[in-house]
Amino acid sequence: MLRQIILDTETTGLDPKSGHRIIEIGCIELINRKFTGEQFHVYLNPDRDSDEAALEVHGLTTEFLSDKPRFKDIYKDFLDFIDQSELLIHNAEFDVKFLDHEIKLLSKELPKIAECVFKITDTLQIAREKHPGQRNSLDALVKRYEIGGYDRELHGALLDSQILGDVYLSMTGGQSALDFTDSTSEQLIEKTERDGQLSSKLNLKVVELTDNEVKEHEEYLLRMKEETGTDPIGLNKNV
Repeated sequence: MLRQIILDTETTGLDPKSGHRIIEIGCIELINRKFTGEQFHVYLNPDRDSDEAALEVHGLTTEFLSDKPRFKDIYKDFLDFIDQSELLIHNAEFDVKFLDHEIKLLSKELPKIAECVFKITDTLQIAREKHPGQRNSLDALVKRYEIGGYDRELHGALLDSQILGDVYLSMTGGQSALDFTDSTSEQLIEKTERDGQLSSKLNLKVVELTDNEVKEHEEYLLRMKEETGTDPIGLNKNV
């Protein structure tokens, strides 16, 4: 089973070393490249104001965030949700450094994000490899892949995760229509599809035996019966 978590954050500014904090976390689950509907979403009280430039991006005011939980109140649930998954993050370095900073503020003994998950995949790097020399922001990719259905003026962690999910699936081949329960089922289905495609390409015909060929086959089966003392499969017992 392939479990992926699309993750995005909003913050009070650009650098945690300057005291900036996470104010929103949004996560959406994919299983075998299918949206499951499971998500983790929380607003956080950063105990400080957002920079003006950051506020223009996310619109989350100090007043709105004043009664929200703090990272220490939700980090266990958050780590449980992402546990041993593959994280998909656009410009992963930014979000990971903020998450690691928040964890470090709680305890230096706690593991970093990279130690809590199976792997971290930067979708910005995927986009740069597929579209070198072009703009690869989330907005640019939405336009490039003609992804519709989203109307936003401000950024939000959960909304951006939903958009990134559609972008990621478009960049990497689309959403799977099958929900495999194990690798054996997947291999069996793939083999069945390959066999069906091969038969179609070869245009195989059913060849019927002549009366003489049927008689010869029956005689052969009778000789096998005499030699082995058992009835071979396919022997007409009325013969």
